[in-house]
Amino acid sequence: MTPETTPVTPETVPVTSETPVTYTNPVLNADWSDPDVLRVGDDFYLTASSFGRVPGLPLLHSRDLVGWTLVGHALTRLEPAEAFATPRHDCGVWAPSLRHHANRFWIFWGDPDHGIFQVNAPDIRGPWTAPHLVKAGKGLIDACPLWDDETGEAYLVHAWARSRSGIKNRLTGHRMHPDGTGLLDEGKVIVDADRLPGWFTLEGPKLYKHDGWFWILAPAGGVETGWQGAFRSRGFFGPYEEKVVLEQKDTDVNGPHQGGWVRTGTREDWFLHFQQRGAYGRVVHLQPMRWGTDGWPVLGDDGAPVTEHTRPALPPQPPAAPATDDDFPGGRFGRQWSWTANPRDGWATQHSGDGLRLACVRSADAHDLRKLPNVLTQRLPGDPAVIEVELRLDSEEPGARAGLAVLGDAYRWIGLQRGADGTVHLVHRFAESVAEADRDADHPRPAPEGRARLRIEAGPGGRCRFSYDLGDGPRPTGQVFAATPWRWVGALLGLFALAPAGQGDAGAATFTKFRIEAR
Repeated sequence: MTPETTPVTPETVPVTSETPVTYTNPVLNADWSDPDVLRVGDDFYLTASSFGRVPGLPLLHSRDLVGWTLVGHALTRLEPAEAFATPRHDCGVWAPSLRHHANRFWIFWGDPDHGIFQVNAPDIRGPWTAPHLVKAGKGLIDACPLWDDETGEAYLVHAWARSRSGIKNRLTGHRMHPDGTGLLDEGKVIVDADRLPGWFTLEGPKLYKHDGWFWILAPAGGVETGWQGAFRSRGFFGPYEEKVVLEQKDTDVNGPHQGGWVRTGTREDWFLHFQQRGAYGRVVHLQPMRWGTDGWPVLGDDGAPVTEHTRPALPPQPPAAPATDDDFPGGRFGRQWSWTANPRDGWATQHSGDGLRLACVRSADAHDLRKLPNVLTQRLPGDPAVIEVELRLDSEEPGARAGLAVLGDAYRWIGLQRGADGTVHLVHRFAESVAEADRDADHPRPAPEGRARLRIEAGPGGRCRFSYDLGDGPRPTGQVFAATPWRWVGALLGLFALAPAGQGDAGAATFTKFRIEAR
C-alpha cells in the first residue's frame, strides 16, 4: 500500500492575489514529535508521539498540508492504567504510525516498557477502540504496519530501544494477522545498521509498498544530528539496499528526519518530518519529494531541507493552526490540553459559567510539579509569544496554591498561595533539573483579593520573563528563565492547583481567559 488512498481527480487550483504561492517551514512550530501522515480522499491526517500525556495520540487535519487543526485524540487513557497513574513524561506513546485499511483508521505504536499496541476506528474522530496489545515486550518501539493489497499479506516492522532491551540500530520485521490483532512469527532482523558503515541509532521506520518494492523510510544518527534514510527490497524480509535521502548539508535545519510520505490527489509527493529544537521539542517541516531516475526518492532540495517552497498543488485553504486560546466554557477545556498522567474524576469541575475550575488536589509531592499527575498542559509555542491567564484562588486551605508553569526537566511557575495566616500571596518559584523541590524565584507579595493576571513573555531560545498584575498594573518578577525540555519531550505550559497532603476537600482555583499571542 502506498500513501495514495482513494484516488482523487486532479483539479486546477484557483490562484488569486491573496493566495500565498509559497509556504515557510516549520509548518507546525511546536512539539508535534515523530509525525506520521495519511491522505484519505481530499483530507490529510497527522498523528504524533504523546508520550505520557493524556489524552494521547493527537489527530490533526489539513486540506493543504500546510495549515493544520487539532480535531481530537485517539487515546483517552494510557494502558496499563496503573503504570500511568503518576507522570512518566518520556514513556508511553512513542512514534505512532497512522494508516487506513478496510475502511478503518489504524494507529500502531510502541511503548518501550510494555510492547506494541494498536487502536482503530471507522472515522478519524472515532469512536476509537481500546488499546490492543499486539506484542508484549521490552524495548519494542516505533511500530508500523503494512497491508499488501496485491497479495493480501500483512506485515509489521519495529525498532528497538537499547535502554530497555540492550538492542538498537536494527529493524525487525514480522508477518502480521490481517486483522491487526497479532503477529504470525517470532520476527527477523531485516535491517542491521551495525553492518552499514557510519550508520547508528536507526529507528522510526515507516513501511510502504511502491513500484514493486518494499520501502522503509527510517531515520538514523540521533534526533539532533541525524539524517533520513530510505531502504528498498523486492521482498519484505530483505535484503535491503540503503540510501541517505535527506540531511542537514549547509542549512540550519539540524537532524532533519523521522516522518511520513504522502501522495496528493494531484500525484505530488511530500514528506513531513521533525527537527529537534531544544525546549521547543520536535517541530514539523514539509519537504517536497520526487522519484529520481534511479528509482530512489529525492527529498527537499536535492536532499537538503527547504525553508521556503512552492505550496502543494491543492485547493487554497484559509490559514489554520492548532488552537491555543481557551475561555473554558462551562468549565471544559479544549483539545489542546492534556494531563501529565491518567486523570481522575474531580480534577476539573464543569459548571454553568466560563472558567476552568481546578480542584486543589492534595499531594505529598506538592513541592515538585514534575511529580504531579494533575497538571493540565499544552505545548510551548515555537515562536516568541506572550502567554496570559487570569487566576482566582478560592481555597481557604493553608498551603493551597495554583498557577501557570513552564514545565520541563527544570521548571518555573507563578501563581497564588494561601498562607498559614489566611492571606493570599503572589508567589514565583522555580526548580533546577537536579533539585528535588522548588524554591522562591522572588519575594512573595500580598494579593489581597486572591486574584492575579499572570504573564509569561517567551522569547527566542525559550527564554521566559514572568510578570503579574494584581490590579495596579503589570510588574516583572524574578530573573529570566531558560525553558528546558524533558529527555524526549519539549517544554510544556501548565495550569495546576494543589494543596499539601491531608484530609478533606481543599477547595479550588479558577482560571479564565487563557491567551497566547505572537510577539
